[in-house]
Amino acid sequence: MAHRSTADIWRLLAEADVVHGLHYFLMHAVFVLWDGGPVALRLPSVLAVAATAAGVGLLGHRLAGPRAGLLAGLALPLLPAMQRYAQEGRSYALVCALVTWGTWLLLEALDGGGRKRWAGYGAVMLAACLLHEFAVLGLIAHGTTVALSRKALRPWAVTAAAVAAGLSPLALFSATQSGQVAWIGAPDASDLGVFAATALLGTACAHLGRATIRRPVSLPTLALPLLILPAGLLLALSLLRPLYVDRYVLYGSIGLALLIGAALDRLPSRATVATVSLVAATVALLPFGLQLRTPESRSDDVNAVAEAVREMSAPGDGLVFTPARRAWVLANPGAYAHLDDLALASSPAASGTLFGTEVAPAEIRARMLAAPRIVAVADAYGEPGDSTGRAATKSAVLRAHFEACETRRVTRAQITVYARPGYC
Repeated sequence: MAHRSTADIWRLLAEADVVHGLHYFLMHAVFVLWDGGPVALRLPSVLAVAATAAGVGLLGHRLAGPRAGLLAGLALPLLPAMQRYAQEGRSYALVCALVTWGTWLLLEALDGGGRKRWAGYGAVMLAACLLHEFAVLGLIAHGTTVALSRKALRPWAVTAAAVAAGLSPLALFSATQSGQVAWIGAPDASDLGVFAATALLGTACAHLGRATIRRPVSLPTLALPLLILPAGLLLALSLLRPLYVDRYVLYGSIGLALLIGAALDRLPSRATVATVSLVAATVALLPFGLQLRTPESRSDDVNAVAEAVREMSAPGDGLVFTPARRAWVLANPGAYAHLDDLALASSPAASGTLFGTEVAPAEIRARMLAAPRIVAVADAYGEPGDSTGRAATKSAVLRAHFEACETRRVTRAQITVYARPGYC
């Protein structure tokens, strides 16, 4: 997407993915400045987590003292979720950074007031919401903090209303594309268990790490709502319509890190115990961190899929996708250039769609029957099916007129080479 022109991105957003539009334009600008491949794609997330850790450190310093701030800033990048999304070319780490510094600006506004401070807070939170709409739940968490402090509720409400007004056009338009989140299932026991365990840990840390600095806003009244409310509200909404995905509320990690830092600061023999605790956490998480930095940790590995297709295919072979999710091709189109995409009508960029458009089922059948060998790339699991009948047509033709010669499973992709009976 970052390599498409701005005009092509606009065309796509009219049909799909408008919720990610700001991130697409941001990454397009990054690639215009420096086309550094996966490094350029992931660098904004790395920098965003660094900015989040710095902001968490300053928040902890402000609310609970310098040692608590330092410990909170060190704890943040150790959290498994933050380690993961620091590596991925998505918007979630950027949202974390914006919510962190929006929280700092909220404290500035509560301490000093003034329209400029409230406007700065509103602008940063609006940017977070435009990057991902569920950042608005962080705004609600801030409202809880303001209400508990019994200070400046009216200017916060005016600012929150302005943010909501700025977000509403995107929210209303994205509702017309709600079918894109049809893949989200209802929260399961593991989702509820992780939420409950995290909330209990945060509450225990809040009790242990009661701040000694007297301020209108205490660390627990700021951190606990950030940790609990966004995830809790999204889980509750998911009872009506499944929308809960943990990365959508990744910024709850800000609250957890603050609470951990304050708790470590209040332990007996604080410097020694806190240092030992962080070292122990680092060692305990080292196997997870190392595994997370391997291709095997990902649900998709487009390079491995491309390599498998290259090894299994020959120039001139046909290529079909079931369903028509060409995500494998988009990251490395040159690896598939020797194959004939039998169902493709128009490319993703030319058609203004995510994965391109396909010809009618009858035309797909005719093209497949004219091919002696076909490489089929299927989603093994985890993606919605195809309701257009095209996937069913592809499968029916392969079953009736071809035999499977070789099959490989590469992460979520299942790659199978088909040939006419007797020609494998």
